[in-house]
Amino acid sequence: MRKLKSLLSLAAVCLVALLAAAPAGAQSLNVDIVGGLKTATPIVVVPFAQAGAPLPTDVADVIRNDFNRSGKFRALAKSEIVESPSRGADIKFATWRLLKQDYITVGRISDAGGGLLKVEYELWDVNKQQNLLAQSYTAPAGDLRGVAHQIADAIYQKITGVRGAFWTRIAYVTAVGLGNNTTYSLIVADSDGYNPQVVARSRESLLSPAWSPDGKKIAYVSFESGNSQVYIQDITTGSRQLIAAHKKGINGAPAWSPDGGKLAVSLSFVGNPEVYVIDMASRRETRLTNSLSIDTEPTWAPDGQSIYFTSDRSGRPQIYQMPATGGSPTRISFQGQNNANADVSYDGKQIAMVQGNGNVYRIAIMDRSLGGQVRFISPGPIDDSPSFAPNASMLLYAATEGRRGVLYAVSADGQVRQRLVLSDGDVREPAWGPYRQR
Repeated sequence: MRKLKSLLSLAAVCLVALLAAAPAGAQSLNVDIVGGLKTATPIVVVPFAQAGAPLPTDVADVIRNDFNRSGKFRALAKSEIVESPSRGADIKFATWRLLKQDYITVGRISDAGGGLLKVEYELWDVNKQQNLLAQSYTAPAGDLRGVAHQIADAIYQKITGVRGAFWTRIAYVTAVGLGNNTTYSLIVADSDGYNPQVVARSRESLLSPAWSPDGKKIAYVSFESGNSQVYIQDITTGSRQLIAAHKKGINGAPAWSPDGGKLAVSLSFVGNPEVYVIDMASRRETRLTNSLSIDTEPTWAPDGQSIYFTSDRSGRPQIYQMPATGGSPTRISFQGQNNANADVSYDGKQIAMVQGNGNVYRIAIMDRSLGGQVRFISPGPIDDSPSFAPNASMLLYAATEGRRGVLYAVSADGQVRQRLVLSDGDVREPAWGPYRQR
């Protein structure tokens, strides 16, 4: 499936042509970090000291990789770490000043009893020789990756003042096989692509996953009945609810309201696709748009007061904004021939979208705090489905490389990209989840 190939493919993306969606499976993603930023803050993460047999997770490696893919930090390569202090008292600050490191993280892992491990770490300012953080976590060995992500989040927040988003999850759709033998899977994984878990599997296309604000449910589109239907999957209990299943037309493009009480969708049982809001308690459907155009791909503003959506009412697909209770839409995208599939940052200042010019489709970010200034963060030629991390420091998008679908997690400045690809099959339709509840 390719979004935005033409005006009709816009509708196809969230709607009709989705029948030909990209292929799916349930393997782990292969991960490569592409690019880097020389001006990023230098930080060293020393391998954590431990006794006994090797552990299944190298905590320092996970933290180091989190920093490198953020675009904000440049972690010293493990091969260049010349000393191995495990606590602040052991740090020789002169060594790390010579290596031009601004910060150093040291730590140690010990047996906490009862099958648990204690992970302790300290963050130090190299130039000031000042301790900035000192925390500990207790967890089983199988949860060490989660602990590492939480440490990276705490350090990221301490230095940047912005909450880290490494200990979050992503959702995506994979497809493995050919033709009638294709198997589609909706997968949930850690933000770096590790620990994939199958949420739903089908012989028919699965599309448009959308996380609930509490991270416990995912709304998505399935064609298992022969027509598109919107389901909500509870990923904690495994239960599933059918939310939109009009037999006539398309049921697609689900998006949760910030309070989790409503779901915006695109329905076409009245004729052309229109934006509706479904109240989750009563299941009442309220129509918001009413035009002869294609109105689809709704997404909520962070305050829940307005909805962004894609419409071709101006002749080509563009992004519009309207009150969440209905009213007159206002066009907000003007650069480029086509703009579609918007996602909004947590503070409402940035809007990511797919911008098409000719046959090239790239991910663009419009900064509304800078008068609508637009910057590109992907190279094209066929990039799609942008999804912000909850702190907007990174975003996910889908890309087509040859005949294959892959994902990229890219820093918001576009300087660092993490490539996530299946060894066999396609992966696309990404959605970055909310902060996890501690």
